[in-house]
Amino acid sequence: MHFIIPGIVFLIVFYGFYKKIDVYEAFISGVKEGLLMALKIFPTMFAMVISIDVLIKSNALNALITLIEPICFRLSIPKEILPLAFIRPISGSSSLVLMSDLLKTYGPDSFIGRVASLIQGSTDTTIYIIGLYFSSIGIQKIKYSLIVGLLADLFAIILSILVVSYFFY
Repeated sequence: MHFIIPGIVFLIVFYGFYKKIDVYEAFISGVKEGLLMALKIFPTMFAMVISIDVLIKSNALNALITLIEPICFRLSIPKEILPLAFIRPISGSSSLVLMSDLLKTYGPDSFIGRVASLIQGSTDTTIYIIGLYFSSIGIQKIKYSLIVGLLADLFAIILSILVVSYFFY
């Protein structure tokens, strides 16, 4: 088992020699290209980390949840899943921590635990994807992609609540 990766590397090097390709130069060229790409996306990643930190530490997220809470109460949406619903389109790792906390607090078989699990599995990190991948290839016009992605996340969150309500409660 531990020879698989070295074996693949050996096959690539052997194939390069067979095709008369300067394998070392191709490797160095790939490393340079990777470093340039990393430098290109670094500002976007840095801005996202800072914005998530500011959003959470400024209590803006709590204020937004407090504002929406009466509507959620009328629609029988548990307020405990709202932070997950707002953070998931921004950051996968932060939303995973929130879901883990919900599962520890309410249990995986609770309504909140099931909805949180379904939200985590059926939504995507839309803002992260658009910020990272679109900036890395130079796409500037993101308006419609962002709208469609966030609408898809919203519908996935709504359907998560409806599916868990219908099948489990």
